Amino acid sequence: MAQGTEGEGSKRKRPSAGEKPAKRRRPSSEESEDPNAKILLMEQGILESKKNYNDITVLLSTAGDYEKGEPESMLAAVALCRIFVRLLAQGALIARKSSSGKDAVVVSWLKDQFSQYKTLLVNLLGEEELAVTALTLGMRLLKAEGEFLYDKEEYSFPTAFMENIVKAVLLSDNDDVRRAYIEEFAEQYDDIRYFTFKSVRSIIESLTEEDESEDVFDRVFALISALDGVPESAEDLEDFYVPKPKKKSHPLRSITQHKKQGQEAWLALMGVVDSKDQRKRLLDIISTIIAPWLTKPELLADFLTNCYNAGGSMSLLALSGVFYLIQERNLDYPSFYPKLYSLLDRDILHSKHRSRFFRLLDTFLASTHLPASLVASFLKRLSRLALNAPPSAIAFVIPWIYNVLKRHPTCTFMVHRVIKDPEEKQRIKDHGFEDPFVADEADPTQTRAIDSCLWELVQLQSHYHPNVATIAKVMSEQFTKQSYNMEDFLDHSYASLLDAELGKDVKKAPVIEFQIPKRIFLPLDEPATTPDSLLVRLWDFGTPA
Repeated sequence: MAQGTEGEGSKRKRPSAGEKPAKRRRPSSEESEDPNAKILLMEQGILESKKNYNDITVLLSTAGDYEKGEPESMLAAVALCRIFVRLLAQGALIARKSSSGKDAVVVSWLKDQFSQYKTLLVNLLGEEELAVTALTLGMRLLKAEGEFLYDKEEYSFPTAFMENIVKAVLLSDNDDVRRAYIEEFAEQYDDIRYFTFKSVRSIIESLTEEDESEDVFDRVFALISALDGVPESAEDLEDFYVPKPKKKSHPLRSITQHKKQGQEAWLALMGVVDSKDQRKRLLDIISTIIAPWLTKPELLADFLTNCYNAGGSMSLLALSGVFYLIQERNLDYPSFYPKLYSLLDRDILHSKHRSRFFRLLDTFLASTHLPASLVASFLKRLSRLALNAPPSAIAFVIPWIYNVLKRHPTCTFMVHRVIKDPEEKQRIKDHGFEDPFVADEADPTQTRAIDSCLWELVQLQSHYHPNVATIAKVMSEQFTKQSYNMEDFLDHSYASLLDAELGKDVKKAPVIEFQIPKRIFLPLDEPATTPDSLLVRLWDFGTPA
């Protein structure tokens, strides 16, 4: 027996009928004093004989001393993981019909110890230094439980244990354990992601009863927003942590079911939103991350329209989601363009979201089937707003107007309107020109912008900033360019425009006064060598009599 335990790779031999069974090797005095060596010997003994199963309780007790800071507690937890994985693989935790009553008692006792160990690992996920290791042990145990503990003919995933792990990860203040769970498990395996979404729904309900919704939202949002790998076909469902079910009809092998779990998780999270900041965080990713998970995106209609009707920056963020539902799901929203038109106020060109807004606006007005009167209203309103806009905003408003005019040629006569009616000409001479544009009209099809002209762009050609004046002059030239790439203009700021101006090559140096006079309004001490300025000679600064 001694040779069998000391020699690497040697197998343990069963004693023959005439031989006595070998006894477990007694630890030496040094090993008995070393707690780590003692733990390893107990692990070895448990795996060798059922008679040593009682040592599992000793290891559980040792592992439970992590709160006391005992160094060997984590080693005991690791040893228990190896023990239970081996016992699960051997089928030691499965009660068989042919087993005796004594064996059934042992199996029941082992299951109880196994349950205590899982609870211990879940508690360790809340510890700062032990959380990542506990997560690794817990997921290894979950894999073995799903693979060996249940009937192999019928697929069974340990959902209860999974939900406890997810909940502990969400409640943990350790960023490393959350990152490890997402990167090493939830993002890598389809079944883990599936049951993560499924766990989130019940966790949200339980946590909202215990904690404040703000805390719940932040933790859940950080977890499920990272799960953006939406499967497109059944072939994409090939990475399973626990061996995948054999039946093709199983929900885990269905794209629809995977998306449904994601949909339910996101809808559950939207149900606990109670602040403006939370809505904005959802709107930031609603069309890129959330909507692809939804089998019925129209379920977002109420949330999006409420955000869109809120006005301000909230409406800006809701734009893409609402338009997605209109375009892809035929959402009936007749007031979309009037609402969009109302967003063009004096603050839009000063907003930090203006680049994003214009990217979306370019998409919304891309259709050539839009009424010319509606498009003309957007052009006129933006031209008017550009008069008081910062240079960085005007730098992309003008190219954008140019592109829209090229796309909607029926509006191009707004650039240069020639009045041919003699009576109208005479009226303008007598009373002056009056812009027919109705600036206060809320309906963009009723503003009479189509009867107006873009005289504001001519005013911008005299702008104090040379770059803006240069860009504005393109509106007075022939429209030979097909279109401008808006990405070249959208992200300009004061700093970028200043850098562009300073980077220019000066072809001709400006004329400057190289000698600065000491006095401007009073006579100089030596007027013979340096004559007084013309101002001093013409203006008498003498004291009145």
